[in-house]
Amino acid sequence: MTDDATVMPPTIREATRTWARIGVLSFGGPAGQIALMHKVLVEEKRWIDDRRFLSGLNFCMLLPGPEAMQLATYVGWRLHGVTGGLIAGLLFVLPGAVLMLALALGYAHFGSVPIAGALFLGIKAAVLAIVVEALLRVAKKALHQPADWAIALGAFIAIFFFAVPFPLIVIIAGVIGYLRGRGAPVLPASTDARVTPGETLRTIVVWTAIWVLPLLAVAAMFGEAHVLTQLAWLFSKLALVTFGGAYAVLAYLAQEVVQTYRWLTPGEMLDALGLAETTPGPLILVTEFVGTLAAFRHGGGNAIVMGVLGAMVTLWATFVPCFLWIFAGAPYIERINAIPALRSALAAITSAVVGVILNLTVWFALHVLFATLDGVQAGPLRFEWPQWTTIRWDAAGLALLAAVLLFALHRGVATTLAITGGTALTLHALGVI
Repeated sequence: MTDDATVMPPTIREATRTWARIGVLSFGGPAGQIALMHKVLVEEKRWIDDRRFLSGLNFCMLLPGPEAMQLATYVGWRLHGVTGGLIAGLLFVLPGAVLMLALALGYAHFGSVPIAGALFLGIKAAVLAIVVEALLRVAKKALHQPADWAIALGAFIAIFFFAVPFPLIVIIAGVIGYLRGRGAPVLPASTDARVTPGETLRTIVVWTAIWVLPLLAVAAMFGEAHVLTQLAWLFSKLALVTFGGAYAVLAYLAQEVVQTYRWLTPGEMLDALGLAETTPGPLILVTEFVGTLAAFRHGGGNAIVMGVLGAMVTLWATFVPCFLWIFAGAPYIERINAIPALRSALAAITSAVVGVILNLTVWFALHVLFATLDGVQAGPLRFEWPQWTTIRWDAAGLALLAAVLLFALHRGVATTLAITGGTALTLHALGVI
């Protein structure tokens, strides 16, 4: 599609209705969400041409955070400036965020009920198959050369066997990729949105203040040891390193939430991703579940109020930085995409993400399929290993069902989750699980 194929920009009201529709229908993870936006914005509405849509997507892939939400913000910015970007980004997130808050509060009250446990066993089994599918999909796109495979293998070994922090893996991979890409010729590029360095600096200062000052106010009000302050710090840090989407960052998130802060159990982390899979919006809304439960349990005072505050702090720390990246970087998108070293850095980070998702897959499999795990530690070597006699055959059977639905019958994520969850409830009613 050429630039001439686009139509007149919509009114704010028309765009708002469309962004609300996309926000409600944005199931299926970033791939499905990006496909939905392309169908609506490029093919149906013709508000943006294919070249600019793909340029925006490439830029968003370079950024930490949910690329689909940032792409929506970018298109909204192109149509109506900062106001349009805010409308698009907020409506992409809010429907799923409201639903996730309700589900998280319900889980905090009823998660230990036997029938709920059976339902979540089915969801966990489906999530295991979904993560395997994500691993294969990303690996197919990312691993083309021996160096790509080496980076992926190195990332897996580092995080699984040596518990190397995810941010450090991302930084090392990015530096390797950047060095590999240096020296290649810069592609010609043009931009239709000229800004001065002063304007960019002002945007950065304003949006950094919008991001940080409310979180500093939370810390001043509740104290640095309070769970809300810890949530603000953890998810602000996470916002800087969430390359590769929710699947990649979950390993790091689980490491912090389960092992460092002990807010959730491994099984509850699996439940969190299962709920994120069943709701619209970015999969990174899994963080909202974590923030809600952590504050609900450890915030003191009224548990529901604290749970809501935990969700608000988490959402603010997770998504406000996305507006900073887009509003500061959008005028430079075409020039950035023309720099080979940055594209090479992204490719290396994506290769490392394959190794991180493999670690996440193994982590999920161990905690879903086995009742008991042993910790292995020898010097810097630290990892978990199952007691093979504690395998859960009910979970294994449900995971196999989910794999058949996804890989053999090509059913969607929502259908797979519904069938495995329904099967688990049926087996519970029959007294099998």
